[in-house]
Amino acid sequence: MQVTFWGTRGSIAAPGPRTVRYGGNTSCVEIRADDGTLIVCDSGTGIRELGLHLLAKQEEVHGHVFFSHTHWDHIQGWPFFLPAFMKGNEFTLHALAGINLSLERVMANQMEYTYFPVRLDEMNSQIKFDEVREGRVTVDGVKVTAHYLNHTSICLGYRFEADGKTIVYASDTEPHGIALAPTTGEHDPRADREPHFVHDEDRRLAEFVEGADLLILDAQYTDDEYSSKVGWGHSTTSYATDIGVLGKVARLALFHHDPVRGDDELDLIVETACRRAATYGSDARIFAAAEGMTVQL
Repeated sequence: MQVTFWGTRGSIAAPGPRTVRYGGNTSCVEIRADDGTLIVCDSGTGIRELGLHLLAKQEEVHGHVFFSHTHWDHIQGWPFFLPAFMKGNEFTLHALAGINLSLERVMANQMEYTYFPVRLDEMNSQIKFDEVREGRVTVDGVKVTAHYLNHTSICLGYRFEADGKTIVYASDTEPHGIALAPTTGEHDPRADREPHFVHDEDRRLAEFVEGADLLILDAQYTDDEYSSKVGWGHSTTSYATDIGVLGKVARLALFHHDPVRGDDELDLIVETACRRAATYGSDARIFAAAEGMTVQL
Protein backbone atom coordinates (compact mmCIF):
# COMPACT_ATOMS: atom_id res chain seq x y z
CA MET A 1 0.00 0.00 0.00
CA GLN A 2 0.98 3.61 -0.50
CA VAL A 3 0.07 6.61 1.65
CA THR A 4 0.23 10.26 0.59
CA PHE A 5 -0.46 13.19 2.91
CA TRP A 6 -2.42 16.04 1.32
CA GLY A 7 -3.44 17.86 4.52
CA THR A 8 -1.83 17.48 7.94
CA ARG A 9 -3.01 20.53 9.89
CA GLY A 10 -5.69 20.54 12.59
CA SER A 11 -8.54 22.93 13.41
CA ILE A 12 -8.02 25.50 10.66
CA ALA A 13 -5.83 25.89 7.59
CA ALA A 14 -2.60 27.70 8.42
CA PRO A 15 -0.68 28.68 5.25
CA GLY A 16 2.37 30.89 5.50
CA PRO A 17 6.16 30.96 5.74
CA ARG A 18 6.20 29.14 9.11
CA THR A 19 4.34 26.08 7.77
CA VAL A 20 6.02 25.53 4.42
CA ARG A 21 7.69 22.19 5.16
CA TYR A 22 4.88 20.41 7.01
CA GLY A 23 2.02 22.19 5.29
CA GLY A 24 -0.97 24.31 6.22
CA ASN A 25 -3.92 22.38 4.74
CA THR A 26 -6.38 20.56 6.98
CA SER A 27 -6.77 16.79 7.21
CA CYS A 28 -6.68 14.64 4.09
CA VAL A 29 -4.77 11.40 3.56
CA GLU A 30 -4.75 9.23 0.41
CA ILE A 31 -4.29 5.46 0.67
CA ARG A 32 -3.70 3.31 -2.41
CA ALA A 33 -3.89 -0.47 -2.36
CA ASP A 34 -1.71 -2.38 -4.81
CA ASP A 35 -4.76 -3.11 -7.00
CA GLY A 36 -5.42 0.64 -7.34
CA THR A 37 -8.25 0.90 -4.80
CA LEU A 38 -8.47 4.54 -3.69
CA ILE A 39 -9.27 5.37 -0.08
CA VAL A 40 -9.28 8.94 1.22
CA CYS A 41 -9.35 9.75 4.92
CA ASP A 42 -11.21 13.02 5.58
CA SER A 43 -11.79 15.91 3.19
CA GLY A 44 -10.16 18.92 4.77
CA THR A 45 -8.68 21.59 2.51
CA GLY A 46 -5.96 19.17 1.45
CA ILE A 47 -8.42 17.26 -0.73
CA ARG A 48 -8.36 20.10 -3.27
CA GLU A 49 -4.75 19.29 -4.20
CA LEU A 50 -5.55 15.58 -4.24
CA GLY A 51 -8.34 16.32 -6.72
CA LEU A 52 -5.98 18.20 -9.03
CA HIS A 53 -3.53 15.30 -8.84
CA LEU A 54 -6.25 12.81 -9.80
CA LEU A 55 -7.49 14.96 -12.69
CA ALA A 56 -3.98 15.16 -14.13
CA LYS A 57 -4.08 11.40 -14.73
CA GLN A 58 -7.03 11.89 -17.12
CA GLU A 59 -8.72 8.71 -15.89
CA GLU A 60 -12.09 7.97 -14.35
CA VAL A 61 -11.90 8.02 -10.57
CA HIS A 62 -13.63 5.49 -8.35
CA GLY A 63 -12.92 5.83 -4.65
CA HIS A 64 -14.01 5.79 -1.04
CA VAL A 65 -13.85 8.69 1.44
CA PHE A 66 -13.84 7.73 5.12
CA PHE A 67 -14.70 10.57 7.50
CA SER A 68 -13.44 10.46 11.07
CA HIS A 69 -16.21 12.92 11.97
CA THR A 70 -17.87 15.99 10.48
CA HIS A 71 -16.18 18.90 12.22
CA TRP A 72 -15.52 21.56 9.64
CA ASP A 73 -11.76 21.05 9.28
CA HIS A 74 -12.49 17.47 8.13
CA ILE A 75 -15.18 18.26 5.53
CA GLN A 76 -14.52 21.80 4.31
CA GLY A 77 -12.48 20.80 1.26
CA TRP A 78 -15.20 18.65 -0.30
CA PRO A 79 -16.84 21.49 -2.34
CA PHE A 80 -13.43 22.06 -4.01
CA PHE A 81 -12.77 18.39 -4.88
CA LEU A 82 -13.01 18.68 -8.66
CA PRO A 83 -13.28 14.93 -9.49
CA ALA A 84 -16.65 14.96 -7.71
CA PHE A 85 -17.93 17.33 -10.42
CA MET A 86 -17.01 15.01 -13.30
CA LYS A 87 -19.45 12.57 -14.92
CA GLY A 88 -18.22 8.98 -14.90
CA ASN A 89 -16.50 9.30 -11.53
CA GLU A 90 -17.89 7.45 -8.53
CA PHE A 91 -17.38 8.02 -4.81
CA THR A 92 -18.76 6.35 -1.71
CA LEU A 93 -18.65 8.55 1.37
CA HIS A 94 -18.46 6.64 4.66
CA ALA A 95 -19.21 8.16 8.06
CA LEU A 96 -20.47 7.25 11.49
CA ALA A 97 -24.02 6.04 11.83
CA GLY A 98 -26.32 7.40 14.51
CA ILE A 99 -25.32 11.08 14.53
CA ASN A 100 -28.04 13.75 14.58
CA LEU A 101 -27.79 14.47 10.86
CA SER A 102 -26.89 12.07 8.08
CA LEU A 103 -23.59 12.59 6.30
CA GLU A 104 -25.49 13.53 3.15
CA ARG A 105 -27.36 16.26 5.05
CA VAL A 106 -24.18 17.56 6.68
CA MET A 107 -22.34 17.77 3.35
CA ALA A 108 -25.35 19.39 1.69
CA ASN A 109 -25.70 21.96 4.46
CA GLN A 110 -22.20 23.37 3.96
CA MET A 111 -23.00 23.70 0.23
CA GLU A 112 -26.21 25.66 0.67
CA TYR A 113 -26.28 28.77 -1.51
CA THR A 114 -25.60 31.03 1.51
CA TYR A 115 -22.17 29.41 1.85
CA PHE A 116 -21.32 28.04 -1.60
CA PRO A 117 -22.61 28.63 -5.16
CA VAL A 118 -22.98 24.93 -6.10
CA ARG A 119 -25.25 22.47 -4.32
CA LEU A 120 -24.23 18.93 -3.42
CA ASP A 121 -26.85 17.49 -5.77
CA GLU A 122 -25.34 19.50 -8.64
CA MET A 123 -22.08 17.56 -8.49
CA ASN A 124 -21.99 15.39 -11.61
CA SER A 125 -20.21 12.33 -10.25
CA GLN A 126 -22.12 9.43 -8.74
CA ILE A 127 -22.02 9.89 -4.96
CA LYS A 128 -23.20 7.25 -2.53
CA PHE A 129 -23.39 7.44 1.26
CA ASP A 130 -22.65 4.65 3.70
CA GLU A 131 -23.21 4.62 7.47
CA VAL A 132 -20.36 3.07 9.45
CA ARG A 133 -20.50 1.39 12.84
CA GLU A 134 -17.68 0.15 15.03
CA GLY A 135 -16.57 -3.18 13.62
CA ARG A 136 -15.15 -4.65 10.40
CA VAL A 137 -16.25 -4.42 6.77
CA THR A 138 -14.54 -5.10 3.45
CA VAL A 139 -14.34 -2.39 0.77
CA ASP A 140 -13.04 -3.41 -2.66
CA GLY A 141 -10.78 -6.00 -1.09
CA VAL A 142 -9.53 -3.73 1.71
CA LYS A 143 -10.46 -4.81 5.24
CA VAL A 144 -11.64 -1.77 7.21
CA THR A 145 -12.11 -1.83 10.98
CA ALA A 146 -13.69 1.17 12.71
CA HIS A 147 -12.96 2.14 16.32
CA TYR A 148 -14.48 4.85 18.50
CA LEU A 149 -12.12 7.67 19.46
CA ASN A 150 -12.27 10.11 22.37
CA HIS A 151 -13.27 13.45 20.85
CA THR A 152 -15.73 16.23 21.58
CA SER A 153 -18.13 14.67 19.07
CA ILE A 154 -18.58 11.06 18.03
CA CYS A 155 -15.48 10.17 16.04
CA LEU A 156 -13.99 7.08 14.42
CA GLY A 157 -10.51 5.82 13.73
CA TYR A 158 -9.95 3.34 10.90
CA ARG A 159 -7.66 0.35 10.45
CA PHE A 160 -7.04 -0.53 6.78
CA GLU A 161 -5.56 -3.91 5.87
CA ALA A 162 -4.54 -4.97 2.35
CA ASP A 163 -1.59 -6.46 0.52
CA GLY A 164 -0.22 -7.83 3.79
CA LYS A 165 0.10 -4.31 5.26
CA THR A 166 -1.84 -2.32 7.87
CA ILE A 167 -2.45 1.42 8.12
CA VAL A 168 -4.31 3.04 11.01
CA TYR A 169 -5.76 6.53 10.72
CA ALA A 170 -6.77 7.97 14.10
CA SER A 171 -7.21 11.71 14.01
CA ASP A 172 -8.92 13.74 16.76
CA THR A 173 -8.63 11.76 19.97
CA GLU A 174 -7.30 12.42 23.44
CA PRO A 175 -6.32 10.38 26.51
CA HIS A 176 -9.14 8.87 28.56
CA GLY A 177 -7.47 8.42 31.89
CA ILE A 178 -4.30 10.48 32.11
CA ALA A 179 -3.28 14.14 31.87
CA LEU A 180 0.26 14.29 30.55
CA ALA A 181 1.59 17.58 31.85
CA PRO A 182 4.41 18.44 34.24
CA THR A 183 1.95 20.17 36.58
CA THR A 184 0.09 16.89 37.08
CA GLY A 185 3.15 14.72 37.52
CA GLU A 186 4.31 13.69 34.05
CA HIS A 187 5.10 10.00 33.78
CA ASP A 188 8.80 9.21 33.36
CA PRO A 189 9.10 6.53 30.65
CA ARG A 190 12.45 5.40 32.04
CA ALA A 191 10.64 3.88 35.01
CA ASP A 192 8.96 1.15 32.91
CA ARG A 193 9.82 -1.18 30.06
CA GLU A 194 6.68 -0.15 28.21
CA PRO A 195 4.00 2.56 28.47
CA HIS A 196 1.33 2.11 31.10
CA PHE A 197 -2.26 3.32 30.75
CA VAL A 198 -4.67 3.43 33.65
CA HIS A 199 -7.83 3.54 31.55
CA ASP A 200 -9.21 0.54 29.65
CA GLU A 201 -10.08 2.65 26.59
CA ASP A 202 -6.49 3.85 26.23
CA ARG A 203 -5.29 0.25 26.34
CA ARG A 204 -8.04 -0.65 23.86
CA LEU A 205 -6.74 1.98 21.42
CA ALA A 206 -3.23 0.52 21.72
CA GLU A 207 -4.71 -2.90 20.91
CA PHE A 208 -6.56 -1.43 17.92
CA VAL A 209 -3.33 -0.09 16.38
CA GLU A 210 -1.25 -3.15 17.30
CA GLY A 211 1.29 -4.20 14.71
CA ALA A 212 0.40 -1.47 12.21
CA ASP A 213 2.99 -0.78 9.55
CA LEU A 214 1.95 2.88 9.77
CA LEU A 215 -0.02 4.64 12.50
CA ILE A 216 -1.27 8.16 11.70
CA LEU A 217 -2.24 9.62 15.07
CA ASP A 218 -3.37 12.96 16.47
CA ALA A 219 -0.52 14.66 18.34
CA GLN A 220 -1.71 18.26 18.37
CA TYR A 221 -0.46 19.38 21.79
CA THR A 222 2.72 19.34 23.80
CA ASP A 223 2.54 18.07 27.38
CA ASP A 224 2.81 21.65 28.69
CA GLU A 225 -0.13 22.78 26.57
CA TYR A 226 -2.40 19.88 27.41
CA SER A 227 -3.09 20.90 31.01
CA SER A 228 -5.20 23.79 29.67
CA LYS A 229 -6.65 21.78 26.77
CA VAL A 230 -8.14 18.78 28.59
CA GLY A 231 -11.51 17.96 27.02
CA TRP A 232 -10.67 19.58 23.69
CA GLY A 233 -10.40 16.19 21.99
CA HIS A 234 -6.74 16.07 20.96
CA SER A 235 -3.66 14.13 22.01
CA THR A 236 -0.21 15.04 23.22
CA THR A 237 3.06 14.01 21.64
CA SER A 238 3.76 11.77 24.63
CA TYR A 239 0.39 10.02 24.46
CA ALA A 240 0.72 9.42 20.72
CA THR A 241 4.23 8.05 21.23
CA ASP A 242 3.12 5.75 24.04
CA ILE A 243 0.20 4.39 22.00
CA GLY A 244 2.57 3.68 19.13
CA VAL A 245 5.16 2.02 21.36
CA LEU A 246 2.65 -0.12 23.26
CA GLY A 247 1.01 -1.06 19.96
CA LYS A 248 4.40 -2.03 18.53
CA VAL A 249 3.83 -0.11 15.32
CA ALA A 250 6.61 0.10 12.75
CA ARG A 251 6.06 3.77 11.88
CA LEU A 252 4.26 6.58 13.67
CA ALA A 253 3.20 9.72 11.80
CA LEU A 254 2.40 12.57 14.20
CA PHE A 255 -0.66 14.28 12.70
CA HIS A 256 -3.25 17.06 13.06
CA HIS A 257 -0.60 19.69 13.78
CA ASP A 258 -1.73 22.69 15.79
CA PRO A 259 -2.29 25.71 13.51
CA VAL A 260 0.04 27.83 15.66
CA ARG A 261 2.88 25.31 15.28
CA GLY A 262 5.70 26.29 12.94
CA ASP A 263 8.01 23.92 11.11
CA ASP A 264 10.93 24.38 13.50
CA GLU A 265 8.68 23.68 16.48
CA LEU A 266 7.46 20.48 14.84
CA ASP A 267 11.07 19.41 14.37
CA LEU A 268 11.55 19.69 18.14
CA ILE A 269 8.34 17.76 18.81
CA VAL A 270 9.59 14.90 16.63
CA GLU A 271 12.89 14.88 18.52
CA THR A 272 11.00 14.69 21.82
CA ALA A 273 8.88 11.78 20.59
CA CYS A 274 11.91 9.89 19.31
CA ARG A 275 13.73 10.29 22.63
CA ARG A 276 10.68 9.09 24.53
CA ALA A 277 10.30 6.02 22.34
CA ALA A 278 13.99 5.23 22.69
CA THR A 279 13.72 5.15 26.50
CA TYR A 280 11.33 2.24 26.09
CA GLY A 281 13.71 0.50 23.71
CA SER A 282 11.34 0.99 20.79
CA ASP A 283 12.69 1.06 17.25
CA ALA A 284 9.53 2.65 15.80
CA ARG A 285 10.25 5.24 13.12
CA ILE A 286 8.59 8.49 14.25
CA PHE A 287 8.08 11.51 12.03
CA ALA A 288 5.71 14.43 11.56
CA ALA A 289 3.32 14.02 8.64
CA ALA A 290 4.07 16.56 5.92
CA GLU A 291 2.01 17.63 2.91
CA GLY A 292 3.22 15.93 -0.25
CA MET A 293 4.97 13.16 1.67
CA THR A 294 4.44 9.64 0.30
CA VAL A 295 5.12 6.51 2.35
CA GLN A 296 5.43 3.23 0.49
CA LEU A 297 4.65 0.14 2.56
